[in-house]
Amino acid sequence: MSTLPAAVHDAALGNHEGGVDWNRVRADFPLLMREVHGKPLVYLDNANTGQKPLQVIASQDEFYRRHNANVSRAVHALGTEATEAYEAARGKLARFLNVRAEELVLCSGTTFAINLVAYSWALPRLKAGDVILVSRMEHHANIVPWQLVAQRTGATIRVAGILPDGQLDLDALYKAMTPEVKLLAVAHVSNVLGTVNPVREICREARRRGITTVVDGSQAAPHLKLDVAAMGCDFYAITGHKMCGPTGTGALWARRELLESMPPFIGGGEMIKEVSFDGTVFNDPPHKFEAGTPNIAGFVGLGAAVDYLESVGMDAIAARESELLAHATGALQAIPGLRIFGTAPGKAAVISFLVEGAHAHDLATLLDLEGVAVRSGQHCAHPLLQFFGVAATLRASLAFYNTHDEIDRFAAALVKVRRLLG
Repeated sequence: MSTLPAAVHDAALGNHEGGVDWNRVRADFPLLMREVHGKPLVYLDNANTGQKPLQVIASQDEFYRRHNANVSRAVHALGTEATEAYEAARGKLARFLNVRAEELVLCSGTTFAINLVAYSWALPRLKAGDVILVSRMEHHANIVPWQLVAQRTGATIRVAGILPDGQLDLDALYKAMTPEVKLLAVAHVSNVLGTVNPVREICREARRRGITTVVDGSQAAPHLKLDVAAMGCDFYAITGHKMCGPTGTGALWARRELLESMPPFIGGGEMIKEVSFDGTVFNDPPHKFEAGTPNIAGFVGLGAAVDYLESVGMDAIAARESELLAHATGALQAIPGLRIFGTAPGKAAVISFLVEGAHAHDLATLLDLEGVAVRSGQHCAHPLLQFFGVAATLRASLAFYNTHDEIDRFAAALVKVRRLLG
């Protein structure tokens, strides 16, 4: 079953001679056409959430109009269609990550996925004296679950440091991989600095030492062509809403043997084979971890988002965003008193910065009045900002549908509001 109308397929992206037609791509995103405070919107908060193309919006509308039913429960036509659409999304996402569909647990996003690992893998295994190693640049979603596990098991948290330019200190990281370390949790891409960590190398070093690895791929999936199978990690988590998909969608990939060894995280319908008052026989992975009615339409939309990203091409997206990042970096560096946090080579299209004498929240508020949406605050990464000795930063995060003109308008608006603040 296709939940994407033919008319939408016909309007989908296309390559024109010489490469991707980025103007045509941009036209697929209706929200980008609106105004804010009477000004054309410049949306530069893509690390927070990505915008949705018409193809994704239409796929959900089509599902609710023609195929809405629950999954894996009914033998009627609608139930079959809903189940096929849901499982088709799993298959598309598995292809996108280069993993097997039966190793992919569909869930609400990276936060849920990491908590699943924390409670179903780590909590039954870790004990006093064990160490959980995390990096200084982690999002709270890859810190707090491990703290909760440590509190309940007696394990301890060890922090791997970073260098002033925002790169992981790999020498220190590898030295920290002592025999007590049982789990390493690390971001593929930093949501604040844009740093792209060499996760394949890191996972190889961890595997040599018998350390289980959890990789937060939230900020990698929208920007990079992924090959999780070749990465060598044990767990990989992604969030759908950052990659042009609906909110409340995401996935956890795990090695099959790990999924089979893990107890269910949440009990209820769909994760069982048989229930009696004497006991329950649980379903096979990944369904063992998918209790209750899922966000079916959301995953139909996520499948459409995967189709969309692949139709543009992840290599083309990466090249486009690298070009936009270079333009934005140059424009911001020309502004007196502006400091950029995170200057690692080969970073993703994220720029966190401060302007001397201006508070991040004040600048963000005034930029909003100019139609420019950036994020201000600590970006769910308090320990990282503490390392740089700042209370908050502004973050401009770019996506392939942004334009050079938007970057110029952003820089001009920043200069203008900076003057207003004296």
